[in-house]
Amino acid sequence: MKLHTIKLSITFLFLITASVFAQDFQGKAVYHSKTTMDLDSWGRGQMSEEQKKRIADRMKSMFEKTYVLTFNRFESTYKEEERLEAPGQGGFGRMMMGNFTGGPQYKNVKEAQLLQEQEFFGKQFLVKDELQKLEWKMDGETKQIGQYTCFKATATKKVDDMDFMSMRRKSRKNDEKKEGEEVKDSVKSDDPMDELEVPKEMLVTAWYTLQVPVNQGPGEYWGLPGLILEVNAGRTTILCSKITLNPEEKEDIKAPTKGKEVTRQEYNAIMKQKIKEMREMYGGRRGGNFHRRN
Repeated sequence: MKLHTIKLSITFLFLITASVFAQDFQGKAVYHSKTTMDLDSWGRGQMSEEQKKRIADRMKSMFEKTYVLTFNRFESTYKEEERLEAPGQGGFGRMMMGNFTGGPQYKNVKEAQLLQEQEFFGKQFLVKDELQKLEWKMDGETKQIGQYTCFKATATKKVDDMDFMSMRRKSRKNDEKKEGEEVKDSVKSDDPMDELEVPKEMLVTAWYTLQVPVNQGPGEYWGLPGLILEVNAGRTTILCSKITLNPEEKEDIKAPTKGKEVTRQEYNAIMKQKIKEMREMYGGRRGGNFHRRN
């Protein structure tokens, strides 16, 4: 009964707030994204605290980013804010991750369309996909983010098999010998990629506000009756720090057109082939030594 009353209140508030937004409405939101990394499980306990700190400092620029979402009632662009690299960051690791992370992203929630520009090893692609529709569940819980009252929603999301930010070390259950069984993988691979996996799905928790009644959010997240200000998914947290509504200078929100148009499935196949080539080039013990030099 309480949840039903909350839903009615949400609908009423949304209708009233939406009526004051003109057709040419536009807004900007700044988001900070942070992904944590479990260096203990990756290092198998062999790294010192000093080594862990050094690696974490080098990877900070890859796992802590700032994005700007420019949006109107139906469209949005989501771009990483460029910044200068601090000494000791960047390097080969940063260059590699830059090839495997997305470029500027365009969403059209009315047409359920997602377009993403991506430069991959010197080649320009335009990845075209449908927006993944999440089955959001609302429980009526609220909290304050800045000056905005936000409502909680949760959903289970299918994870792209090339989502490197969601990559984790494989379970070590198979390493343990059970009674009456032999350990099948007693010979370990020298390739560190063989120890990694991407989960098939993950729980997503989002916080949205009806004070900005647009069906938008950071990255691929959308589908709620208000702007999504915070997302928690796996080891990644995305949090809005600033919102500007109806800025004096408005930007054209246009679908990108540059690059070879491919589907997400086709693009993933291209990435997998490139990774295979690189594993063959730097594989085996050479790959392990190369990894340790970083």
